Amino acid sequence: MWLEENNALKQTFTFKDFSEAFSFMTRVALLAEKHDHHPTWSNVWNKVEITLNTHSAGNAVTDKDRNLAAEIDKMV
Repeated sequence: MWLEENNALKQTFTFKDFSEAFSFMTRVALLAEKHDHHPTWSNVWNKVEITLNTHSAGNAVTDKDRNLAAEIDKMV
């Protein structure tokens, strides 16, 4: 579930291993490119932390972020 705090949507995804986590990141990268909206994220072994906000809107959460978050949720 996405948490909205400090002008951002945040979620941590946990996978079986690094390969699954990296595969997820690859799929999200292609989706983000399609939406022309790119996350701030990190990966440590089987965890992927994603933060979304819209830089052009003063680093606020917008519908662009909510839409990308909903699409990311469909990939899990």
